[in-house]
Amino acid sequence: MKAGNDTQISEFLLLGLSQQPEVQPFLFGLFLSMYLVTVLGNLLIILATISDSHLHTPMYFFLSNLSFVDICFVSTTVPKMLVNIQTHSKVITFAGCITQIGHCLLFAVLDVFMLTVMAYDRYVAICHPLHYTVTINPRLCGLLVLASWILSALNSSLQTLIVLRLSFCTDLEIPHFFCELNQVIHLACSDTFLNDVVMYLAAVLLGGGPLAGILYSYSKIVSSIRAISSAQGKYKAFSTCVSHILIVSLFYGTLLGVYLSSAATGNSHSRAAASVMYTVVTPMLNPFIYSLRNKDIKGALTQFFRGKQ
Repeated sequence: MKAGNDTQISEFLLLGLSQQPEVQPFLFGLFLSMYLVTVLGNLLIILATISDSHLHTPMYFFLSNLSFVDICFVSTTVPKMLVNIQTHSKVITFAGCITQIGHCLLFAVLDVFMLTVMAYDRYVAICHPLHYTVTINPRLCGLLVLASWILSALNSSLQTLIVLRLSFCTDLEIPHFFCELNQVIHLACSDTFLNDVVMYLAAVLLGGGPLAGILYSYSKIVSSIRAISSAQGKYKAFSTCVSHILIVSLFYGTLLGVYLSSAATGNSHSRAAASVMYTVVTPMLNPFIYSLRNKDIKGALTQFFRGKQ
C-alpha cells in the first residue's frame, strides 16, 4: 500500500464486521447462507413471473425487476466479503473499491425507484381502477423501468467520477464490510466539499423524493379504501398493498435508522453492522414477504415445479 498524499494508491483494507478470528467462520457461514437464500428466493420470483402467463401484469413485472435488482445489490457486497474471510485477507484493490461504490449506488437507487414505481402502480389500481389498464400499459411500464436505470446510472457515474479526483493518505482502513461511499470520502486528504454536496443532494433528491411520492400514493390509497362501503372490499384492496408496505418499511426503516443513528453516535462499526439490514437482510426477506402472502406466486411456483417433474 502506498503512503503519502497520492491518488494512485493500490488498495484499501476492509475491516469487516469483526476482527476477532474466532468469529470469522460463523460470519462466513451466516453470510453465505443469507446470500444463497437471497439469490435463490429472488430467482424463484423471477421464474414464477416469467413462466406463468397470469402473472404477466404490471405489478409482477415490477416485482420481477425488484428481485433482479436485489440479486445484483447483494452480489455487489457479500461475495467479496466471503472471499476476504475465506482467504484471511482484508484487501480490496482501489479499482475494486471504486467499482463496488458505483454498483452499490446503482442498485441501491434502483431499489428505491422500483419501490416507488410499485407504489404508483398500486395507487392507480386502487384509486383509478377503471383507467388502470389504459394508464399502466406495457409501454409505460418499460419507460418507467428504463428511466429508473438511466437516472440510477447517471447518479452512480457522477458520484464515482468525483471520488476519483480525491487524494488519499496513509490511513486506508475502511471500518465496513464493503466500500461505502461516505466512508471512502472521509478517508481522503483532499477537499471533499464537492463530494459531500453531491452525496447529500443525491440522498435528498433520489431518496427523499421517491419516499415523498410513496407516502403521497399511500395517503390517497388509504382515502380510497376508507371510501369503500363493504368490509370485504376494503380488505381485498388493502391486501394488495400489504407486501409492498412491508418491504418499503423494511428498506427505508433500516436505511434511515443506519444513517440517523450513525450521525448521532459516530460509531462506524455499529453503522457497518446496521448496514447489513438494508444491504443483505431486506433483499433476502423480499421473496418471503411476497410469496408467503401471495397465492398467485405460490400457485405459479407450484405449477412450475410440477411441470419440471
